[in-house]
Amino acid sequence: MTAEQEALVRRAQDEVELARAALGMHKVFRAASSAYYAMYNVVRALLLGEGLDFSSHGSVIGAFGLHFAKTGRAPTHLHRVLIEAERTRIVADYRPLQEVSEARASQLISHAEEFLALAEQLLGPIPEADEETR
Repeated sequence: MTAEQEALVRRAQDEVELARAALGMHKVFRAASSAYYAMYNVVRALLLGEGLDFSSHGSVIGAFGLHFAKTGRAPTHLHRVLIEAERTRIVADYRPLQEVSEARASQLISHAEEFLALAEQLLGPIPEADEETR
């Protein structure tokens, strides 16, 4: 695992923690957004391992489907989860008149944890951060 991949997975871990905390404070929109970004950062880390780096969310999501879900390296349902999570994140971040339920935010957090488990499976264990990197 490269330093950049490790940094992205650590960021994903932080986003899951933020999502849990936000949900505990009933900040559902923040929880949903953070859970999505956890998934997104894991996928970026995985794609970097393939020599791929994209600037758009759509390209990252599409490449994950092509290089991981369709090849069987990741469960196919995770590609659908990522697509749906991005849609929810757009609502959470940009559509103040639409609601995201606590149940949906909780579900996204569970999915983000699945992505972290996938990262560990494909990239190996994430080394403990020292005090300077926390």
